[in-house]
Amino acid sequence: MDQPPWLAAAWAEFGVREIPGKDDAPEILRYFREAGDTNAETEATPWCAAFLGSMLKRGGYAGTGSLLARSYLDWGEALDTPRIGAIAVLSRGDDPNAGHVGFLLSEVGDKLYLLGGNQSDAVTVACFDKVRLLGLRWPHDISDAASAGDDLIFLKALAHVLEMEGGFSDDPYDPGGPTNRGITLETYANFKKQPVDDASRARLISELKHIPDDIVKTIYRQRYFIPSASTVFTAPLALMHFDAAVNHGVGAAVRMLQSIVGVTIDGEIGPETLAAVGARGLSDLLDDYAEMRRTRYRALPHFWRFGRGWLKRVDATLVTARTWAASDQTTRGLLEPRQIAKGESKMSDATDAPTQTTDDDSKWWAHSKTLWGTLITAAATVIPAVGPALGIVLPADIIQTFGDQALTAVQAMAGLFGTILAIYGRLKADTPLSLLRKS
Repeated sequence: MDQPPWLAAAWAEFGVREIPGKDDAPEILRYFREAGDTNAETEATPWCAAFLGSMLKRGGYAGTGSLLARSYLDWGEALDTPRIGAIAVLSRGDDPNAGHVGFLLSEVGDKLYLLGGNQSDAVTVACFDKVRLLGLRWPHDISDAASAGDDLIFLKALAHVLEMEGGFSDDPYDPGGPTNRGITLETYANFKKQPVDDASRARLISELKHIPDDIVKTIYRQRYFIPSASTVFTAPLALMHFDAAVNHGVGAAVRMLQSIVGVTIDGEIGPETLAAVGARGLSDLLDDYAEMRRTRYRALPHFWRFGRGWLKRVDATLVTARTWAASDQTTRGLLEPRQIAKGESKMSDATDAPTQTTDDDSKWWAHSKTLWGTLITAAATVIPAVGPALGIVLPADIIQTFGDQALTAVQAMAGLFGTILAIYGRLKADTPLSLLRKS
């Protein structure tokens, strides 16, 4: 999925939510600081603009520094047509100064789906009436900006990949031909926009042997790291997935990951895949990924020649990924909601009505901190919300409201019973995509 760096950063925060009572979620307070506000001391302060500004900063861009959603109406440049990741500014009620702001995922009919903060007191996906849209904005000069949000993870992962790849080789059994630092002659020539023929071959090989570091980084980032959507994963999974994309190909790596997490295998990292990845425990995910890579290697015709090195590469990557996970205390591939709200939720920017009241003592399984509870929450939230963007037929006006126990149901914006919606989301996720496409 082609997405801007700030949207990748926002997906990584999916599930963070307010803590009812006197305590404040540290993640939300950090959004205020990163967005440029040093005065907000509590999550009770509306924080949709703070979240957006924080994610822009993590993606390498400066926001407005304001907590006013409408401040983004004068930021960047206006878009005439919707674009994934665009900053959508909405009205809120009749107050000309009030508003809401989030990242656009899709538009379906008269509805907009946004990934944003302070939506049902959480970072989540929510649906809004399109008539509320005041404007869509996009940063200036995006093509010239570096993706600061994923740069550190990318450089760490690249160092590992380059260690695995080694230096120049021209093995006659290697279908890639002349290769240096994992970059084949064909890849290098394509980057230089030059053909490989009898006149240029020797010169290009000589250049490949002395390829500069900056070109190596650019090729790996543009050809493998970003297209494979490694930007949306925590460092351990990003390492495994990036290394797989380099050695197996981006499409093959994505399909392997989708097979592991049990979603439709279409070769693109979309909301369904992201939700499933975020629901899996990292340790098992890494083990399963490594084993699938081993299985794939053993089926290749050149395994007799390169198999021992391939398997050693997987083992080394798995060890490094586990080390990173242990040092960073990372337990998820995509996200780990650290704050699961209990008690009564406050009014949020996502709707014009209060969210459900819940019982502090309730132990409803759908919001437990277990793996299964996380899976149901992610599947029922993301898949029904953004499924239409993938061609999946789902009612556009169904919105999930979170709570430890679903007490009531209303039509349209208020959502259905949490249990019914969770089962509904799982049924949709488990149904073959071909049966759900619009006619």
